[in-house]
Amino acid sequence: MTSRRTTTDVPFSAQQMYDLVADVEHYPQFLPWCVALRVIDRNIENGAGTLGAEMIVAYKVFREKFRSKVTLDPAAHSIDAHYTEGPFSALRTRWRFTDYAEGGSNIDFFIEFRFRSVLLHTTAMMVFEKAFARMTDAFVERAFEIYGDDGSGGQAASQ
Repeated sequence: MTSRRTTTDVPFSAQQMYDLVADVEHYPQFLPWCVALRVIDRNIENGAGTLGAEMIVAYKVFREKFRSKVTLDPAAHSIDAHYTEGPFSALRTRWRFTDYAEGGSNIDFFIEFRFRSVLLHTTAMMVFEKAFARMTDAFVERAFEIYGDDGSGGQAASQ
């Protein structure tokens, strides 16, 4: 199984970053290669719970659709997604957001995956490396757009 992890410090609160990543329906507006996303089921109470999401990603000749079960835990500032259907034999992502006492927060992002097809896995790895490198950056750029330069302006992303 292939896995990657990245950590990034940002001037935004853990809650702001959590809200932004939890707002999956807006991913096509800013996430590279995400061309469509729809929530297919929702079991959320007071911001916590699970939702089923179907995402279409496309890059050059690749276009794949897959479904995931997303678990939202706002109290812990954590978001986990587990693959349920599509071209992977396994896919898991984990987001953790931790506030710093002096302000700002840390984003800890982990992804682990394996494609069903060895051929698809081999050819998709170059695309995946580019997408992974841009993923956290895309969320940070989106945070600056929504919250402003220091995290104090704007409103949290809508749920």
